[in-house]
Amino acid sequence: MSGLSFIETPSPNFDARRGPPDMLVLHYTGMQTGEAAIARLCDPEARVSAHYVVEEDGRVFRLAPEERRCWHAGKSFWKGETDINAVSIGVEIVNPGHEWGYRPFPDAQIDAVIALVGDIRSRWEIPNWRILGHSDVAPARKEDPGELFPWKRLAEAGHGLWFEPVPAPGPALKEGDEGVGVFALQAGLHRLGYEPLPSGRYDAETATIVRAFQRHWRPEQVDGVADGETRARLMGLLQLAQAESLTGVL
Repeated sequence: MSGLSFIETPSPNFDARRGPPDMLVLHYTGMQTGEAAIARLCDPEARVSAHYVVEEDGRVFRLAPEERRCWHAGKSFWKGETDINAVSIGVEIVNPGHEWGYRPFPDAQIDAVIALVGDIRSRWEIPNWRILGHSDVAPARKEDPGELFPWKRLAEAGHGLWFEPVPAPGPALKEGDEGVGVFALQAGLHRLGYEPLPSGRYDAETATIVRAFQRHWRPEQVDGVADGETRARLMGLLQLAQAESLTGVL
């Protein structure tokens, strides 16, 4: 893609894929500096890696070939897939994260992420509904890239799903609730891609999944409470994902 160049920084931490990638997973580095993150991703003893690192000033480091399986997702799940590393390309975005002083992502960095995602998708068939955050595929363990990442801006550039409904009335569902409404919420989250099967009980695991959903698709409210707007966004996203999967539109 015009204007996009890479700083080659090879990591030894990868192995063979079983097939072509069809998913993108975005992370934040969660370390105090980008230099420290790259050093760790290239350390053979750390046994972690990603295909790319995007610095705050927009520099893009390439650590491993896209054809190889990097080790960035860990224990994870999306729509039945339990080896996310095998099917995904991992992009680390430099940010201290929630532990070290989470902050907004600079425009130069997001411009580079958008260009990189477009460049990757020019080579692989990656649907919008499979452009995800680490917190989507590992909600019990991860928060990244978090609620400050501009998923809407990425989607407006043509990468990923986004849906903003007319504010929907109705009582909020929260931890401790039970019944058909909770079952429908859980079924929708599972259909989108999250792991747990519906039980009809709004337990701590459900609240964790709702928070992960909100970090990506309702970042102004990350509280694990499924109010009417959170549920309306979920329903809208399901319709968009279904339409894309039926038409094959990328």
